[in-house]
Amino acid sequence: MVFSPKTRIAGVLVGLLAVLGISSTAMAQEWPVKTITFLNPFPAGGGTDAFARPIAAQLTEQLGKQVIIDNRGGAGGTVGASVAAKAAPDGYTWFIGASHHTIAPSMYKTLDYDIQKSFIPVALLASVPQVLVVNPGRVSARNLKDFIALMKKNPGKYNFASAGSGTVHHLAGELFKIQTGTFIVHIPYRGAGPAMSDLLAGQVDLEFDGLGTSAPQINAGKLVAIAVAADKRNPAIPNVPTFAEAGLPDYKVSTWYAMFAPAGTPKPIIDKMTAEVQKALNTPKLKAIWTSNGAETPNLYGPAFGQLVAADVNRWAEVVKKSGAKLD
Repeated sequence: MVFSPKTRIAGVLVGLLAVLGISSTAMAQEWPVKTITFLNPFPAGGGTDAFARPIAAQLTEQLGKQVIIDNRGGAGGTVGASVAAKAAPDGYTWFIGASHHTIAPSMYKTLDYDIQKSFIPVALLASVPQVLVVNPGRVSARNLKDFIALMKKNPGKYNFASAGSGTVHHLAGELFKIQTGTFIVHIPYRGAGPAMSDLLAGQVDLEFDGLGTSAPQINAGKLVAIAVAADKRNPAIPNVPTFAEAGLPDYKVSTWYAMFAPAGTPKPIIDKMTAEVQKALNTPKLKAIWTSNGAETPNLYGPAFGQLVAADVNRWAEVVKKSGAKLD
């Protein structure tokens, strides 16, 4: 029997695909054989760390291989995202991104990565509502009505810290200003940790922050919480009203933290990591930590999580357009 050139080429391609399939499956069966890195694009001590470090510790226990955190802060999380996008897609580098990364496309003229194309969405790890917190020594208001009145009476006198230009902390402030007709000066930092440190030290007046970093300070009496931007009160700070209860029904903002893989990471490895993450998030230890940080554990993985990413890219683009927010 004589085979045509096209038939021979097709046969070779089928054979190659079969070999590649076997290789990726074998790789997944062996994975992990060495240390795994979680690249956190923000400095240590921020909201991302509050979730990345506990789950890294839990996965170290489950996988029998060390999972380490590599903090690469800067430019609202885009520096670390760029590094992660260029990492080898072999299952040993994972990107712990946040909702901030869905804002970046609208804030930065050029990015050398695309949050929807350079990464594969793996798992939504935690979702934390934003809370408006003030340094009690610098802001006299203790409720939303008085706070708005104070801001309107003193336009430009007060400032708010953020984890960086183009982060949810920043856009949460811009959205608040749009909805209340106030003017508060934005002070960007290189992460939520440094921003919180200066807020506690009295170097800045207030912050629109995620509960992951604020809840311990609120409960310790070091900060005053004005309102939480969620549909219902949060068990971590049950005495703090929602913005809706306090008179601003349309103000709802949350920060989510999630795991991505560099594009090209073999699906069998992603599937295996996804299963391990699901197992970790259901442990009593992590559930307790998430609750203490005021976080929910959404059951959102793979393509379903990817749909959330796409929706948020569009949502924040509108806020950037209406507010005229720019990089400071």
